[in-house]
Amino acid sequence: MQRALDLAERGKGSVRPNPLVGCVLVHAGKIIGEGFHAQYGGSHAEVNAIASVNDPQLLADATAYVSLEPCSHYGKTPPCANLLVERGIKSVVVATLDPNPLVAGKGVKLLEEAGISVQVGLLEREARWQNRRFFCQQEKQRPYLILKWAQTQDGFIARENFDSKWISCSQSRQLVHQWRAEEQAILVGKNTALFDNPRLNVRDWSGTNPIRIVLDSQLELPANLNLFDQQIPTLCYNTLKNESLSNLERIKLSERNFLEALLANLHARQIQSVLIEGGSQTINQFLKAGLWDEARVFTAPIEFECGIAAPQLTQAPSESHAIGEDQLEIYYHG
Repeated sequence: MQRALDLAERGKGSVRPNPLVGCVLVHAGKIIGEGFHAQYGGSHAEVNAIASVNDPQLLADATAYVSLEPCSHYGKTPPCANLLVERGIKSVVVATLDPNPLVAGKGVKLLEEAGISVQVGLLEREARWQNRRFFCQQEKQRPYLILKWAQTQDGFIARENFDSKWISCSQSRQLVHQWRAEEQAILVGKNTALFDNPRLNVRDWSGTNPIRIVLDSQLELPANLNLFDQQIPTLCYNTLKNESLSNLERIKLSERNFLEALLANLHARQIQSVLIEGGSQTINQFLKAGLWDEARVFTAPIEFECGIAAPQLTQAPSESHAIGEDQLEIYYHG
């Protein structure tokens, strides 16, 4: 099962909004086939694992280890549970059930009704953690939210004029570009868009650019900002109007419960995860509302003495890592 989880990880950044899934086929204590879901719309892990088996006759006495419950519905591909039945798999070990209502135990039921022995729960905690974005989307009906900021040693996120370039070191900035490639969307508030004029793309890493999101309630941002270059799909949430341009969409939301409406809209668009890069006011809004899942905080060995205060977390960090000259602390909410 650990091998199945390791295989599943290879699909990171390529299968969303689908979950990461790996499958290992074992016969007489030896792996005879393995596969993972590599691309959204492509073959699922079970299909790829079965296709890799040199001697299909061995399947009748084989066990399939799958990191997520085999699907039981027709989507972009046929149901994997049906395929396991058709190929005569003897037994199936599943790490965790699929929270998607279209599956949610139906895959296991289909296998058991076909006479296949099914075991559920092996490395379940690890499997749920690997697919925490997918589980959040399905169970909380919103994207998985990651707060990220860099702060000085004396607790400032930017100078008084909103300038924050560059607090963190080059290694930290490269890591942030890796994170951008791993998440489906990236979000900033109006002040960060205006004063930093970020591109919010992936530059110091190889990967897909995330969907860009900017919060500009009164549509005050100038059109010549990098965010509005229409090179990358960009969503601008506001309270004034709806407008669709090439690769740029303005979405009107009610001023009341703005964040909740924002997350509902992102969920409807099947956006599974959002990296929230600031600034302080925007991050504090999510913190105050309790709408966050992770916080990743860089602390650099520099001081501003005065400026815009960094957001504050009351809990202790779950992880701490040295990244170049910086200290990275990671917090998990709940």
